[in-house]
Amino acid sequence: VGDEAIILDMGVYLPKVIDFEEEGGDRNLLNRDSLIKMGAVPDDNIINSWRDKVKAIIPSHCHLDHTAAIPYLAGRYNAPIIGTPFTLEVIKDIIKDGNLNIRNKFKSLNPGSTIKISKNFEIEFINSTHSTLQTAMVAVHTPAGIILYTNDFKFDNHPIIGKGPDYNRLKKLGKSGNVLAVIMDSLYSNYNRKTPSESVAKEMLKDVLLGTDNEGHAIIATTFASHLARLKSIIEFGKKLDRKIVFMGRSMFRYTTAAEKLNLVNFTKEAEICKYANNIKRKLKQIEKEGRDRYLIVCTGNQGEPRSTLVRMANGELPFNFKDEDHIIFSCKTIPAKENIENRAALERKLKSMKTRIFTDIHQSGHASREDMRDLIDLVKPRKIIPSHGDSGMYIGLLDLAKEMGYNEKDARMINTGEAVDLN
Repeated sequence: VGDEAIILDMGVYLPKVIDFEEEGGDRNLLNRDSLIKMGAVPDDNIINSWRDKVKAIIPSHCHLDHTAAIPYLAGRYNAPIIGTPFTLEVIKDIIKDGNLNIRNKFKSLNPGSTIKISKNFEIEFINSTHSTLQTAMVAVHTPAGIILYTNDFKFDNHPIIGKGPDYNRLKKLGKSGNVLAVIMDSLYSNYNRKTPSESVAKEMLKDVLLGTDNEGHAIIATTFASHLARLKSIIEFGKKLDRKIVFMGRSMFRYTTAAEKLNLVNFTKEAEICKYANNIKRKLKQIEKEGRDRYLIVCTGNQGEPRSTLVRMANGELPFNFKDEDHIIFSCKTIPAKENIENRAALERKLKSMKTRIFTDIHQSGHASREDMRDLIDLVKPRKIIPSHGDSGMYIGLLDLAKEMGYNEKDARMINTGEAVDLN
């Protein structure tokens, strides 16, 4: 806008990083150029002509596909990083854990708050729901009008942790008639439904953990480490089973610690957290010795990531022997990327060969479906719709919905990498 710009999100494409690690790559050798070359982070050379105009970098939430390029790219911009408190805590831990350093300042903004960052930009965080905490829709207020950035969101009216979506604020934006464009999460635009609440996933977990005979067997649950609401439900049911709960893996430690610093959860009161490989090995030996049916293990590995705890357990790299009918609960969906699908399939084959009981898709998504998208469009009444966060088929799904709602091809359109669109 004028002589000023902002950047919304700065994430990585995780499958490329996983491929790099599978091939024996050293993470310490990763830098901006190598990550761009492998297709893991955005090639921001494309915006070199206005790099000096950037006034802020604004991640919408803490997930790595929205934040994890910040340590490698943000230093090229003389701009603060503005995020919710939880998002910033996670980013700081990523930087610390990778022995990285950036000079950018961090500015915390709570959902429901605004910050004036320059003559052309005021940023408002609108409370949303997703599969992690303190996710915000970003309303970018400019002299010309408002751009609403909605990656990622769902309309969960019964969240396990935190408040529901701020419908009143979205409705108010719509009534203003001033929303120039909405940039919208398109992942499930072809699913004719409303995405079910996290409370539904909780009931699914309850049915497996409390409604299936697991006496005498190990229970191992794996889910996204950032999904604090799901972890809260697992802890609740683990306690009802009278099992000791143990979290295993670096990312489990990262997100739990970040949330506890902000008093959003208090998991360490109810669960032990093992961060490093040596701690995990010691704990698994103790579990084998004391009795596997006295514990509920919650670990990384839901996507079959090669260096995750569950994969290393299955491969015999960690001291745990799977036995017939041990319970493995995948409280997640496989991310639909080739690498993830192949890694998960390989892990499941390995676990099945050991005669374990496998429970998959004990999950509800953190992303809106087609009817949620319709509701958002009805609420904010944007002049233009720009699909994002998905592949071309998902973009087309949202564009079909927009056409159904009366938008023409000029006002609802796909944007290709490197393409600019004038919203005037």
